[in-house]
Amino acid sequence: MTLIDGKATAAAIKGEIAEEVRAILAAGGKQPHLAAILVGHDGGSETYVKNKVIACEACGFKSTLIRFEDDVTEEVLLAKVQELNHDDDVDGFIVQLPLPRHIDEQKVIMAIDYRKDVDGFHPVNVGRMAIGLPCFISATPLGILTLLRRYGVKTSGKKCVVLGRSNIVGKPMAQLMMQKNYGDATVTVCHSHSATLREECRQADIIIAAIGQPDFVTADMVREGAVVIDVGTTRVPDSSRKSGYRLNGDVKFDEVAPKCEMITPVPGGVGPMTICSLMKNTLAAAKKEYYQ
Repeated sequence: MTLIDGKATAAAIKGEIAEEVRAILAAGGKQPHLAAILVGHDGGSETYVKNKVIACEACGFKSTLIRFEDDVTEEVLLAKVQELNHDDDVDGFIVQLPLPRHIDEQKVIMAIDYRKDVDGFHPVNVGRMAIGLPCFISATPLGILTLLRRYGVKTSGKKCVVLGRSNIVGKPMAQLMMQKNYGDATVTVCHSHSATLREECRQADIIIAAIGQPDFVTADMVREGAVVIDVGTTRVPDSSRKSGYRLNGDVKFDEVAPKCEMITPVPGGVGPMTICSLMKNTLAAAKKEYYQ
């Protein structure tokens, strides 16, 4: 069994990005600039945005963090989005989700200039991804694809089961894994209401678990020699930790890992690659690789 080390892979890629940024600056080019909007004080969002700022430093990017309290009006938030859309110094920006209930998330996503949408959530980027055109691919699916490639996992013609159908992970992951220029796999999408879920998983060469339920994938659902990618990051109470919680994946790691050819841990697997992919998208935005 090989442990897929997302932390080490992300560090290597950030080093490659930093080298490219140094070359851009040496040639008189502009420093890539990523901005992030954070609303409220959700613990997970705070940690995630903090890690994005640290990653920007490692890559040689300029970063800007814009904070609002959770009672900010939708009007004020949308005005800030428009301001960033028109700021020529900002190459890409993200609005950290989830947002408070009184704000329409889809309305905010639609307001972002798709040419700066480095999260890859705007319908223009989602649509271009679906038909195989150059675009910003949402960070978690892009990170998973990168891990599969860097670890030499053969995906072409393989049976891949994606557990979960979210707009952020499940749906784009399934699209990418079936596309000829990415995964080229035979893809089945399952969810918590799928009648034949266990049978589908047992036939899979690759399982990508993004269902959001701790320890959902058990040993009896995985065939010998499978590759398992665990996207889950649920906070579960743990009195032995200083924080009072630990991150738990969707896969029951201790019992599933011995059956796998390769598996990602939680934490240290997909998570670091998500932030790393955001850095890759920001560099692409700065270089105007997809949109002029």
